[in-house]
Amino acid sequence: MVSAGLFTILLWYPKSPIPTMIPSEFVRRMLTGIAMGGTAIALIFSPLGKRSGAHFNPAVTLAFWQLGKVKNWDAVFYIIAQFAGAIVGVFVVALFVHEALSHPKVNYAATVPGMYGIIVAFIAEFAIAFLLMSVVLRVSNTPHLARYTGLFAGALVATYITLEAPFSGMSMNPARTFGSAFVGHLWMGLWIYFTAPVLAMQVAAMLYRRGKRTVYCAKYHHHNSQRCIFNCRFPELLARETVAGRAETGGRRGTEPGSPPPATTTANA
Repeated sequence: MVSAGLFTILLWYPKSPIPTMIPSEFVRRMLTGIAMGGTAIALIFSPLGKRSGAHFNPAVTLAFWQLGKVKNWDAVFYIIAQFAGAIVGVFVVALFVHEALSHPKVNYAATVPGMYGIIVAFIAEFAIAFLLMSVVLRVSNTPHLARYTGLFAGALVATYITLEAPFSGMSMNPARTFGSAFVGHLWMGLWIYFTAPVLAMQVAAMLYRRGKRTVYCAKYHHHNSQRCIFNCRFPELLARETVAGRAETGGRRGTEPGSPPPATTTANA
């Protein structure tokens, strides 16, 4: 939330030089998206992100809890930490630059329904949250893609802010919305951000599980030496990746010029 507040001030506060230099709101949304997507990627690949799994969204934590990857009490304390972190983050920014943060153009970096109304905002939040969770589940459980899950998530965040923000402000995260709402007393449409992302990610998790696909862990980035606190089966995914790599290497060697032909056997009549 510190990053969201500061980049929103930099790119949208009228006294900042950026709005004058870049009058296009679309371009500034794109820059905001790049900044926030980059922040998400940095957090996922940071030492703390590697240890915790980089869960800063209660909707994500609840989806993995439904999938049996997060224990009950871990889910409770993760969600408490997510809401507390969001509130503290906005408070910290307000403490130093309250005038800028409270300006209507910045509006505490709040996510509120856009000009198309609450129904469109709900549908938009549901759609982007469903797609994000579906992509995270698919990528994080595919051997040759799992290490790039954080990059996929960050790219989606950047894209969503650029294209979807006019409809709902682009939240996907109840804690993120509540942090701005609590500090700025901006409660309009709060129910949307507590329901649409959670429901969407639950549906995405349910559909993924109905496909009888394995969920190995709840971490965004698991290719590190940090201890995992989740119900983790990631070593199995690594084993699959190793086997697939060896098979691919063996296949390439068999097709190289000068390589011996594969052995054949002849059955006796």
